[in-house]
Amino acid sequence: MTGKRVLYIDDDAGIRRLVGRAMERRGYHMTLAESGADGIAMVRAEPYDLIAVDHYMPGMDGLETLNVLRALPDAPPVVYVTGSDEGRIAVAALKAGAADYVVKTVGEEFFELLDAAFEQVGARSVLQQAKAVVEADLRATNARLEALLGEVNHRVANSLQLVSAMVSLQAGALTDPAAREALEDTQRRIQAIAQVHRRLYTSNDVESVDMREYLGALVDELAETWSSEALPRALRLVAEPIRLATDRAVSLGVIVTELVTNACKYAYPAGSGEVRVTLSQTDDGQFLLAVEDDGCGMPADATPRGTGLGTKLIRAMAQSLHSIVEYDRAHRGVRATLRAEVR
Repeated sequence: MTGKRVLYIDDDAGIRRLVGRAMERRGYHMTLAESGADGIAMVRAEPYDLIAVDHYMPGMDGLETLNVLRALPDAPPVVYVTGSDEGRIAVAALKAGAADYVVKTVGEEFFELLDAAFEQVGARSVLQQAKAVVEADLRATNARLEALLGEVNHRVANSLQLVSAMVSLQAGALTDPAAREALEDTQRRIQAIAQVHRRLYTSNDVESVDMREYLGALVDELAETWSSEALPRALRLVAEPIRLATDRAVSLGVIVTELVTNACKYAYPAGSGEVRVTLSQTDDGQFLLAVEDDGCGMPADATPRGTGLGTKLIRAMAQSLHSIVEYDRAHRGVRATLRAEVR
């Protein structure tokens, strides 16, 4: 700490001179002030590395001086000087923001204690400043990384939207109904993933997705796809605002897309009907997804209809969540449920 600029505030002229000489011999650059008001003016005029303040001073005592000093921008640490029987005052000074305190005595011992306090407080101040710099750098780095991740999600969403448009164009050019339907299913799967990335780059949180907002947008898109005047499909969503990590949100979105698509395709062959999607959080840190309809139900042999790719995707996405999709055979139509960990 030697070589540092120190301001010593004390109304006793003799003590000031003694402290100034003693601490100069120890390598400090000392400035002396005879009152709290003078010391505050000096701190406002030029920088100091450390300040020592005596308690008993006329007009403005040490605690009042300390309070003003601590309120100044970039205030240096303060060592408080008290009498030998003034423990209560020392505690009050520490609570008010003093970095340390020294008991004033007559003789060399006082100067040694003051020197030791300066060294310790100076070392702590250097560490705190270094910590503040590191924390500021980390905050800046995190901000840059979040901005970069947001940009990545934006570009991924745009790329997936472009792929979806290409698939749609290809489907429109086909005459084979089965091939066109397969491409349309593929397009819906791409949209389910793209919707996640759209949520990420439009949100302040680039690492997790609000599933109520995400599923709401996803269900709206599926309703627009599957509902028509001739075959209306009422899709209903009840979801709690559960946040899932990006990869888990994608898996759940694909599962919902496949289950809702199956319900819209097969549940109501004779006409209209409702498909319900619910997402809730349980008391044990899990979430429960349910997709159900009141339609014709699953065939007795449970053989997948269509290509069977949807069934494989559901199984694979459920495995990525360390879970399985279960079907309630007692339900009137089809009720599929999945339970998995939120984290």
